[in-house]
Amino acid sequence: MATRIGKAALLGCALLLTMPASAQIYKTTDENGNVVFSDAPPAGSTSSEQVELSQTNTTPPPPVVNPIKRPRPEPEDVSPAPVEVSITSPANETTIPMGGGNFSVSAAVSSGARNGQTLQLLMDGAPQGPPQESGNWSLQSVMRGPHDLVVEVLDRQGKVLGTSESVRVYVLRPSVN
Repeated sequence: MATRIGKAALLGCALLLTMPASAQIYKTTDENGNVVFSDAPPAGSTSSEQVELSQTNTTPPPPVVNPIKRPRPEPEDVSPAPVEVSITSPANETTIPMGGGNFSVSAAVSSGARNGQTLQLLMDGAPQGPPQESGNWSLQSVMRGPHDLVVEVLDRQGKVLGTSESVRVYVLRPSVN
């Protein structure tokens, strides 16, 4: 039942849309004083009058403008901005007290960092573990004496993009003689 009503309403709307735009309109006042507009004068009514409609305002569509094709500049061989990295802890010339040679190293990348870059801690020029995304390392059982710490920023291929200033630490450990 509801689909029949829906189909009838859709058909009615379609018929209204197909009516010519210049159809006549009539204005009639019924016995209650209500004004009624219709497309045909009511049967037996002499008080209906034809309404003259003014022309509908129209405007033409804007002209089609093709976009201006501009040549793309050739990409320059832009090398990435240098990456700045620094060791934030321990401070340079720090003495690590007796305690088995265990201490932490922290580094911060301050500019030029990009996704996919890793950090590598070097102690006396030797890598300490694999490259990692975090800037924190925990070193265990470091031998006594002076050690130079450096952090490198590496790209995905392992190329060094930036290197920190060297930080020297002194590890105190009891010697076994």
